[in-house]
Amino acid sequence: MRAAALPPLAARATSVGSSPVRDILALTERPGVISFAGGLPAPELFDAEGLRAAYGDALTTSPRRALQYSTTEGFPALREAVAARITARGLPTGPDDVLITTGSQQALTLLAATLLEPGDTVLVESPTYLAALQCFRFTGARVVPVPCDEDGIDPAALEELVVRERPKFLYTIPTFQNPTGRTLPAARRRAVASVAARLGVRIVEDDPYGELRYEGEPEAWVAAQPGAEDRTALLGSFSKIMAPGLRLGWLRAPDSLRRACAVAKQAADLHTSTVDQVAAARYLAAADLTGHLDRVRTAYRARRDALLDGLGLGALPEGSGWNRPEGGMFVWARLPAGHDATALLRTAVRHDVAYVPGAPFFAAAPDPATLRLSFVTHTPEEIAEGLRRLGKALAAHVS
Repeated sequence: MRAAALPPLAARATSVGSSPVRDILALTERPGVISFAGGLPAPELFDAEGLRAAYGDALTTSPRRALQYSTTEGFPALREAVAARITARGLPTGPDDVLITTGSQQALTLLAATLLEPGDTVLVESPTYLAALQCFRFTGARVVPVPCDEDGIDPAALEELVVRERPKFLYTIPTFQNPTGRTLPAARRRAVASVAARLGVRIVEDDPYGELRYEGEPEAWVAAQPGAEDRTALLGSFSKIMAPGLRLGWLRAPDSLRRACAVAKQAADLHTSTVDQVAAARYLAAADLTGHLDRVRTAYRARRDALLDGLGLGALPEGSGWNRPEGGMFVWARLPAGHDATALLRTAVRHDVAYVPGAPFFAAAPDPATLRLSFVTHTPEEIAEGLRRLGKALAAHVS
């Protein structure tokens, strides 16, 4: 039996938000605040010259095409480029396997609209990406967390939940996860794929951070594991490797699911901006993206190390703990028992520093002592100053 009809749109929008945290974080935009809160790529590292050339080329060599309506599935040259990049990372893909989206967030929305009805169940990691929780809850779905440890999903717990809950899909960010920065090991990726294959559950694999690796060896996508090939929707984004303002993402999915998502996209926006797609295709064809990514990784590695070094020098209260991600954008920290990161945030903002409390990232039973720290936006010097302010703020709150 289906659940009762959804409440009005405005009520749903209010119910899935986290307004207290959002209101406090709005204060972080004032001048002088050093924010570890938002996952914002460093703007000084954008390849503005390369993108300017790509847009100029698009508007000079094919202005009529760049400024015209396009197909819902995406500009052909960009689909070809995305398919080639996916194939180079170990998952054979053709252009027809790819749907270009307005950011990878739209891909999540399209999958939710296509697969979910009120009362359906979605499994997620604990904790997981906040905007994904909001997206799934907006459809009226039940969101159930899968037990995780420092390495990610517990495959045995996943199997138990799939049998009991009969979910429509599992949503996972296995590489440099948001918010924790953790990476699912190869053996667990194989185990997750095996559970999906044996029990017939879909996987939605989100990979916005996979190319931001600073140490260690790359892990193959869950989508590339035996048994997962025909039941995994893989999402990617150009936000972290080119610029988030482009709002370009992609979805690789089995034929029937990809076609259904294309129909949903046609109803939502007809197609993603043509001129941005054409420029992105020109950029991928002409620019030194490898060199650009090397520069970005080098800078972000130094910023990650600056954050970890500063945490080790007492920025957080004695008894706190944190992880060391091999890539991505985030460090996950936990304050000693009894501390509430949400309550402490207001004090931190008064000291001109900010972070994101961990509680909103949990689908159930939040850990109030957790917090997420983004290290990519600021220079190592700014990070050191921000951690000095954070230590002072937390000490003032405790005293």
